[in-house]
Amino acid sequence: MGLTMAREHGLGLDELVDVLKAAGEPTRMRLLALLAAGDLTVTDLTEILGQSQPLNFPPSEAACRSRTDRPLSGGRLGLFSPERRGGRRCAGRGSALASDIADAVLRRDGERLVALKQARSEKAQDYFSRNAAEWDELRRLHVSEADVEAALKKMVGTEPVDGLLDLGTGTGRILQLFEGLYRRGVGVDASRDMLAVARANLDRAGITKASIRHGDIFNLPLDGRQFDLVTIHQVLHFLQQPQAAIAEAARMLVPGGRLAIIDLAPHTLEYLRDEHAHMRLGFSRQTMADWLEKAGLTVEETVDLTPDTDRDRQLTATIWLACDQRQAATIETPEGKSALAYAGRT
Repeated sequence: MGLTMAREHGLGLDELVDVLKAAGEPTRMRLLALLAAGDLTVTDLTEILGQSQPLNFPPSEAACRSRTDRPLSGGRLGLFSPERRGGRRCAGRGSALASDIADAVLRRDGERLVALKQARSEKAQDYFSRNAAEWDELRRLHVSEADVEAALKKMVGTEPVDGLLDLGTGTGRILQLFEGLYRRGVGVDASRDMLAVARANLDRAGITKASIRHGDIFNLPLDGRQFDLVTIHQVLHFLQQPQAAIAEAARMLVPGGRLAIIDLAPHTLEYLRDEHAHMRLGFSRQTMADWLEKAGLTVEETVDLTPDTDRDRQLTATIWLACDQRQAATIETPEGKSALAYAGRT
C-alpha cells in the first residue's frame, strides 16, 4: 500500500515515511481527511471532531506556531498548504493521503460533515428567502445575469489561470462560473450571511478548490501579487470610495494579471440610494479608466450590456477588463545572485 501511495502522490519512499510520521496521530489524520473534502472553518472542524479548539486546531497565529500545529504545516512535507486563510487551513499533500485511508472513525466524521453541509444549505436558503423580494426587484432593473455572465466569460477567455480572487463574492457565483478555469479560487465578502450562502453553493456544486473568506475589500487579508485574475461583480456602487477598492484589487495581481469589473453604467434612479444602499449611481467609462490607470492598470476592453425593450429594465451593465502592466524581470544583485524585479507599479 505504501509504495502505491508514494507513486500516486509523487513522493519518494523516504518522504512518504516522513509524511506518515508527521500525520501519525489520530486527530491529525482526521483533520487531513476532512480537509480533503473541501473548505472548512476552524469552527467547522472542532464541531465535527467534538474536541476543544485550542488543543487540536488553534485559530490564532500564535497558537499556530504551537507544538501541536507545527508538524502539520509548511516545510517540505506540505501536509497542509502553507496558506492560512483567516481561521482556516487549506488541504495539502497530507489531505490527499488521508483521503485514501478509511476506518469507522473517519466514516463517522464524514457523516458529521454531511450534516454540517446540510445545515449550511438550510441557513443559506433561509437567508435567500428573507431577501428574495429585494434581489428580484434589482434583477428586474438591468440586463439578465445570463447575458452578463456570457459576455464576461467571452472577455476573460479560456486560458487556465493559477489563481482567481473574487471580491464581494456574495453567493459565490463567479467562483462557480469559472470553476474550470482556475487551479485555486478565493472569494472574499464582508457579510457573514453571504459567506454562508457562498459556502453552501460551493458545497452543492462539489467545488473543493475554492475557499471563502471574511474580509474588508479595502484591506484584504491576503498577501499581494498572488492572483492572475481578480473580479469585482456589482460591488463598487455600494462603496463610498470605489477607487480605493480598485487599488487594493490591483495589489493582488501578479505581473500581467487582469482585473474584471462588472458594474452599472451612469443612471438616474435616485431611489436606489435610499432603498437599496447604492452609494454611486453607476460609473462612466472615463471615470473607471482613470481609476484603473491610477492603480497601474490599462483597460483592454469595455463592453456595455443594454437592457432589452422591457420597460422594467432601465439599467445598463458595463464590464471593464484591465491588465497589470508590470513586467517581471531577472536582475543580478551586487552579491551576484539573481533576483526578481518588477517594472512599473509596485
